Amino acid sequence: MLARYSCWVFDLDGTLTVHQHDFDAIRAALGIPPGRLILEYLDTLPHARAAQLHERLAALESELCASARAAPGADALLGLLQEHGRHRGILTRSTRANALATLAAAGLDGYFAPQDVIGRDDALPKPAADGIEHLLGQWGGTPAHGVMIGDFRLDLETGRHAGVATVHVNADPTQQWPELTDYRFTSLDELLAVLSEA
Repeated sequence: MLARYSCWVFDLDGTLTVHQHDFDAIRAALGIPPGRLILEYLDTLPHARAAQLHERLAALESELCASARAAPGADALLGLLQEHGRHRGILTRSTRANALATLAAAGLDGYFAPQDVIGRDDALPKPAADGIEHLLGQWGGTPAHGVMIGDFRLDLETGRHAGVATVHVNADPTQQWPELTDYRFTSLDELLAVLSEA
């Protein structure tokens, strides 16, 4: 069934790249209470303070870009989708600049046009549907053509809000949201194996 989708939207950290963001450490560095979503918390602050912390957040994220590594199976999966003419996009809660730098460091930048990399400076951040809707509009697709692939609840919620299929890729048995998930895999290699059989 997955082979029928023509518009593929991926989360980045923890999905296409090996997870490296320590969100608890980032919250601590920014003075954000534990457990709060970072971007949503910043939205509650006065504009000047929020702007300062957004700059600091982007700098903290930027420090991680150079050490990004592709997740096992990412290169082969993206190559297969490219070979079959599937649209490929990135939707991240990071900035577009940091996402592009991450893709380059991980050796995956050749699979994505820059305009198909959507960050928090381009659209409302996940779990809002704006980023997926933006990409579908660029590609001439509809929700019926789309699939959102990610490792976390916010990715799956975004897919639900946009009306596209959702693919959860995560080996952690404690990280499961079946009510938000259409397809679940423990790795990109497992997803690739299913697509390769289609």
